[in-house]
Amino acid sequence: MIQCTVLDLPTFSDPRGALTVLDHALPFVPVRTYWIYGADGHTRGGHRHKLSRQALVAIQGSVSVFMNDGIEHGDIVLDSPARCLLVEPHHWHTMTFGPGSILLVMSSQPYDRADYIDEPYD
Repeated sequence: MIQCTVLDLPTFSDPRGALTVLDHALPFVPVRTYWIYGADGHTRGGHRHKLSRQALVAIQGSVSVFMNDGIEHGDIVLDSPARCLLVEPHHWHTMTFGPGSILLVMSSQPYDRADYIDEPYD
């Protein structure tokens, strides 16, 4: 199984709902933030990066993330908005979306197509 970091984010719940906090939890300062939705049943991703580190949070639904570091591989299921998966630059990753899922992605780098490696590990 692949070694990766999943952060359990501080969450405060009461009868009015839940609040999850990301303050100072990431090992990088996000410079690009986006979310993926409407991808029910589809797989996205299929790349790794040269420099970009990413943090993934399924803020709704369930997303199965397949990761491969060239030695080990495995699936991590994100099914709680209180869990954050760190994806390191060398991690090949794909994300498969469950019904109604929304995936929040925070990146350490601005978008640069030259940062993407589209070749999977052998």
